[in-house]
Amino acid sequence: MHFTLRLFNQAISLRINGYALLCSAFLFSLLLATFLFATTQGSYPLSLHDSVMSLLGQQQSVIDPQTDVIIWEFRLPRSLVAILSGALFALSGALLQNMTRNPLSDPSLVGISQGAALAVVTLTILFPNYIDDWREIAAFLGAVSITIVIQLLRGNGHPLKFILLGVGVAAFISAIISSLLTYGDLPSAMAALSWLAGSTHNSNWHDVNMLCMAFILIISLTLYQARMMSVISLGDEVAIGLGINLKAIMLIQLTISVAAAAVATAVVGPLGFIGLLAPHLARKLVRCGPVNHLFLTALVGAILVLAADIIGKNLFAPTQLAAGSVTALIGAPLFAYLLMTKKT
Repeated sequence: MHFTLRLFNQAISLRINGYALLCSAFLFSLLLATFLFATTQGSYPLSLHDSVMSLLGQQQSVIDPQTDVIIWEFRLPRSLVAILSGALFALSGALLQNMTRNPLSDPSLVGISQGAALAVVTLTILFPNYIDDWREIAAFLGAVSITIVIQLLRGNGHPLKFILLGVGVAAFISAIISSLLTYGDLPSAMAALSWLAGSTHNSNWHDVNMLCMAFILIISLTLYQARMMSVISLGDEVAIGLGINLKAIMLIQLTISVAAAAVATAVVGPLGFIGLLAPHLARKLVRCGPVNHLFLTALVGAILVLAADIIGKNLFAPTQLAAGSVTALIGAPLFAYLLMTKKT
């Protein structure tokens, strides 16, 4: 069951898989249900009725007078940041896996997230007065710089070389970050550690606006590259034989992937396994083309991070675990299960 959607005088042609569309509708419903549940959870419990009425702007129907402040100032931006950052990490992982043709590619494993983390931690430790204004820019420049270094070291080698170099560079960067945290000023080091844990706790509307603009741009560019993703997955020889400028396309996809991971990392910190797991889980749900797969991957990534945030809030309440800790605890065994059940 398929149908084709053509946009902008057929500049963009999307072949929609009906089963993937149904799966997307299910995941969107699950995301919405998880989002509504998240607005009721926290140190100050709210009823689902009050949360929904507040979100709909029906203040006269809200029973608890504190609901509006709690929802609009704290829980709504926190949940939206979790959703948007999860989608961006997932899209970044999907692009990396397609570009390298390696299912183990992930921005947190190949040095991209670590590059952003190094820049933010350096800024936090050495120039704490500038962290609020320059965090996003520093994260983006850090991720881009590390990616350029890895690309220069890789040269014209196989895409697998990018992964191996990324793992080595990531380990080197982690050692530098540890040194900065060890010898840095204690309050700055504590702030950096909190950010490195991958937390949505301090999210605000500025973060939501930035992630929303980034997501719209990234998903648009990614969908525009969807047709090329199909060609690249066939191998270098086939892509070149079809007249594709392989180096240019791969560079574009790498840039989009780095940008997505850098923006998400700048806001919530490095979240491990989201970019790795989301594409695999989406592929497990239904086999489909790149456009459908990208939508499914973004939805899965959003659900994973939002669910991790809810678990972190409630597992040891009133003490809160960072979402990054939860994704690592759940992601590692889940990915091992996916590998063990993968058909060879």
